[in-house]
Amino acid sequence: MSDLQHYALPLAPSDGTIYIHSEEIAPETTFQSHRHPWGQLNMVDSGVVELTVAGEVFLSPPQYAIWIPADIEHTSYSRQRVAYRAVYVNQDWARTLPDAPCMLMVSPLVRAIMADFAGREVDIPKTPADRRLARVLVDQLALAEPLAAYLPSTSDPMLTPILEALQADPANNDTLAQWARRRHTTERTLARRCQRELRMSFSDWRSRLRFLTSLGMLKKGLSVKEVALELGYSSSSAFITLFRRHAGTSPEQYRRTRGLKEGRALE
Repeated sequence: MSDLQHYALPLAPSDGTIYIHSEEIAPETTFQSHRHPWGQLNMVDSGVVELTVAGEVFLSPPQYAIWIPADIEHTSYSRQRVAYRAVYVNQDWARTLPDAPCMLMVSPLVRAIMADFAGREVDIPKTPADRRLARVLVDQLALAEPLAAYLPSTSDPMLTPILEALQADPANNDTLAQWARRRHTTERTLARRCQRELRMSFSDWRSRLRFLTSLGMLKKGLSVKEVALELGYSSSSAFITLFRRHAGTSPEQYRRTRGLKEGRALE
């Protein structure tokens, strides 16, 4: 059962600065609908966070962050334990950031600055050096290209049953042509709907789903070979190729950088 929580607002950023927040969120946790008078960048070190922002669902793994401008209502949900990080940006500084909710690629520099602040337990940068570092952080976010939702959803009556079936069984290897026959339509029609509703191809959507699913499997301690087989791949190399394309690193490198060990399940 989901653990429903009220969101406790942090102190408002003052003097044109930012507020940095870190916490561990338990599995199956839902934060009730809320809004902030300042912009909020949501990111995770591990796990996957799902946010519903103004009715749109955003789902992202660790290398992406979700930006929510000020005064936009949103809720959040985590299926698994999440190492959550947030940056609250004063509206003056947020002027350089997107004016609509979106995803942003988290650069190594952004992650390094966040790690530095967390390591020194800095929530509100106050010294001149920390304020300069905070400015670099916001400048880096302003340079990031806004992205569509990592795994977009749709209410399209023809696509919804297909996407739900894939989410229930990510290892399903049925082709778009096979799905088209089941839906009594053509492959071309489904392909057009994927581009129109999801802004990506059917194969791209499925590969993103498998990548997100693999993160939880790696965290549970499954080997790369086990994950590959569970996701419907005939070889580990095919899964490693997919993982590198989405994460920019191999599954083993991802596991090592997060202190995860094969065979050890993390609750």
